[in-house]
Amino acid sequence: MLAQMFKTGPRDGAGESGTDGDGTHYVFKPSLVGSAWQFDLTDQGLSWQVKGKHGLWPLDKIAAIRLSYRPVSMQSRRFRADIEDTRGERVSVYSTTWHTVALMSPQDDGYRAFIRELHRRLAAIDSKAVLVVGINPAIYWAGLVMTALVGAAMLGLMIRAMTMGQYGGVLFLAGFAALFGWQIGGFMRRNQPRGYTFEALPKDVLP
Repeated sequence: MLAQMFKTGPRDGAGESGTDGDGTHYVFKPSLVGSAWQFDLTDQGLSWQVKGKHGLWPLDKIAAIRLSYRPVSMQSRRFRADIEDTRGERVSVYSTTWHTVALMSPQDDGYRAFIRELHRRLAAIDSKAVLVVGINPAIYWAGLVMTALVGAAMLGLMIRAMTMGQYGGVLFLAGFAALFGWQIGGFMRRNQPRGYTFEALPKDVLP
């Protein structure tokens, strides 16, 4: 199912997380369990080592890239790139790495450099890869509907509290609404489904 397989191990001296300054090498740990995931841009294409598997995709076999913003409780600045080849095989790259059970750290510079270098190389071969931003459109619009329903419900509760003179409850609901809007609103804004080009990478889904 892979474009091409190879049996080389990690680079000598490669740690569990890190990057090369030119953006050709990126390593991160997606979880505490298991080994680090490694990605390299070589003359032959994109090579990867993920979940014990090894693969090499020629650049002209990369069919699509999806960039998105994926915060988690321990790291609000977390970004993700899903890369898919012409056979439907997919690998994911994250901008953060796990160190301990209580520490997930960002790798903003390394992730950004790798994503930019990948796009630069694809543009150089006049790639026809589909470039998209955000989450699945169906999930996005369902999320918007749910957000609107929650907003309407909270507004109704605030109006009822005001008519009953429960101003403490009004302040609580207003604060909760502001926090909800800041968190969910930012996620939905960044992940609005749309396309982009090799010449203009979307800044809101890159660290």
